[in-house]
Amino acid sequence: MRILTALTYYRPHYSGLTIYAERLARALVARGHTVTVLTSRYLNGLPAQELCDGVNVMRLGVGLRVSKGVIMPGMLPKAWQLMRQADVVHLHLPQLDAAPLALLSRLLGKPVVLTYHCDLRLPTGSIHALANRVSTLANYISAGLANVIVTNTQDYAENSAFLSRYLGKIRPIPPPLELAQATEAAVQALRARAGIQAGQRIIGMAARLATEKGVEYLVQAMPEVLKRHPTARVLYLGQYQNVMGEEAYARKLAPMIETLGKHWTFLGNLPDAEMAAFFQQCQVTVLPSLNSTESFGMVQVESMACGTPVVASDLPGVRQPVRMTGMGRIVPPKDAGALAQAINEILDNAGSYRGDPQAVAKRFSAEQIAEEYEEVFKEYIG
Repeated sequence: MRILTALTYYRPHYSGLTIYAERLARALVARGHTVTVLTSRYLNGLPAQELCDGVNVMRLGVGLRVSKGVIMPGMLPKAWQLMRQADVVHLHLPQLDAAPLALLSRLLGKPVVLTYHCDLRLPTGSIHALANRVSTLANYISAGLANVIVTNTQDYAENSAFLSRYLGKIRPIPPPLELAQATEAAVQALRARAGIQAGQRIIGMAARLATEKGVEYLVQAMPEVLKRHPTARVLYLGQYQNVMGEEAYARKLAPMIETLGKHWTFLGNLPDAEMAAFFQQCQVTVLPSLNSTESFGMVQVESMACGTPVVASDLPGVRQPVRMTGMGRIVPPKDAGALAQAINEILDNAGSYRGDPQAVAKRFSAEQIAEEYEEVFKEYIG
């Protein structure tokens, strides 16, 4: 099967969407399919074309940047060329180019599969407002043209103002999990990097430092946690400097985090070999997301597959991993007090939230998710 995948950003850009797309592409290649990714050359130093783990990645030059999106003048001509050779076109939304790409696909008689990751919410301002309107219009046009719309959970689809209009096209497929086994060397490297000492209670958070992640509520929860667990500290995994569009948010958080001193440590992005070690060293991980820009939270499943329970916001989609596994607590969003109480509960009674990590790893494995996508693609090809 020849699959053309289009999305605004691909690796090495680091976000939940790009990780999802990369894992799925690799898993489809491993199952014998040909995958071409058409994306932006958002950094000048990136190669225009390269083979990454069997995936043919083609990057187009950026002519204009609009908020967090980009305009690629060469997108439509290149897409037209590649679509003629493809069996199916797979679009990841939100994406400014989605509407014309979906239209080209249908003109060529190619089935269109959309993966709708989350709603787009941009900061205030005229440029952001324009980008938001254009993206919303692109979503409606592409969804109308699509054969099927994949989303992480039925829960998110039914509660989304956008997706609820297309419930007849919805196919829930959860995101793919890909996590290396934690070796002793990786564990020791992580402990040395983070300065983990015996007796510390580690609270993990893995995310870009972005407004929708609700980082400030974990900061506000920590004084209450420290009253009961004085050795507790947060290890924050993920990009925290120069996050595109989040500079003001980082400046706002900086003095709040400084007050926690040694109880908060930024790790940045870790090598893949240390990811499982990170989750295993945590007693609990936290996902205090605020709104529908978070539709699931793959890091929850990664944490659970390592046997570490999670505290997550009670949001459509985001609450599903805890509901499915029983491995954690669900709390109201934007409630630092409830967050602190749930963290303390898990730190006090960790054994009650262990669940079945092997079952989690099997259900969400990249191979399993690729197989489910494969069935969707086959259904509409021809």
